[in-house]
Amino acid sequence: MRVFDRFSRRTPGGAQQPEDVPTAPTGYQQTASRLHAFNRYEIKYLLDEMKVPALREQLAAHMSADPYSPRGGYPVTSLYYDTPDLRFYWEKIEGLRFRRKLRMRLYGTPSECTEDTPVQVEIKQRVNRVTQKRRLALPYGTARRWLDQREPIPCSPAERPFVDEVTMLVGNLDLRPIVTTGYLREAFIGREADLGLRVTIDHKVHGRDRDFDFASGATNRYTIPPKLAIVEIKANERVPYWVTDLAARADMSVVRISKYCQSVQAFGLAPRSTLGAPELVMPADQPVVADL
Repeated sequence: MRVFDRFSRRTPGGAQQPEDVPTAPTGYQQTASRLHAFNRYEIKYLLDEMKVPALREQLAAHMSADPYSPRGGYPVTSLYYDTPDLRFYWEKIEGLRFRRKLRMRLYGTPSECTEDTPVQVEIKQRVNRVTQKRRLALPYGTARRWLDQREPIPCSPAERPFVDEVTMLVGNLDLRPIVTTGYLREAFIGREADLGLRVTIDHKVHGRDRDFDFASGATNRYTIPPKLAIVEIKANERVPYWVTDLAARADMSVVRISKYCQSVQAFGLAPRSTLGAPELVMPADQPVVADL
């Protein structure tokens, strides 16, 4: 019996590229194997874009720039799947100690995405304070047919547990595309004693709630004010003291933020959480942004 035979089939409800943005592959897309998994701790901060150059200079003194990350960042676009009643969204808002979400992620310029472009199908879950990610690299067309049309995909024995888990999530929970998120990401990687350290700076966070084809050229809107960047510190075991000291000196504020939840709230798909920071609330006339 093939993977999707157990479930009924359901129907789920380009701008020019900047010169400093590389063509695919970029970032993790360059080095990720077909099946990839890891655990780590993550801390998120908000930072005024005016302070980013100073932060960039201080990080460069301790870390190496990701070789596929230009100044200004490489494009990252994610399509999030959820239940009709937004189960994964509410698990995040309620702060459940175990929670997860399913997404499809593209590293590269969305307008250049084709059926054969590699994407990552990823389960991201939180177990207490630890973030766990498992993902599978697939051609975009294959990934869409798997998640949206419920078609089975070929996989190796090593990939079978992950494929079966995603298949059951999609089928049992009737997952469907909900929103996209996108941004330009700069990445720094640790060196010497800090090899497990990664720091990212995400600029121009935006999204949409329809026209989910990555290459559709559909309108996006900022879901976080563009004057703010999201800085994420990611470590396998511990965050070095110099990093937390740097964050304190830069007056960076720790935030409990989810780009997915920001998109859900920005498009009125769920009430805005009372736990959200006021500075994250976009005005009613959110500015439109081009395909980044």
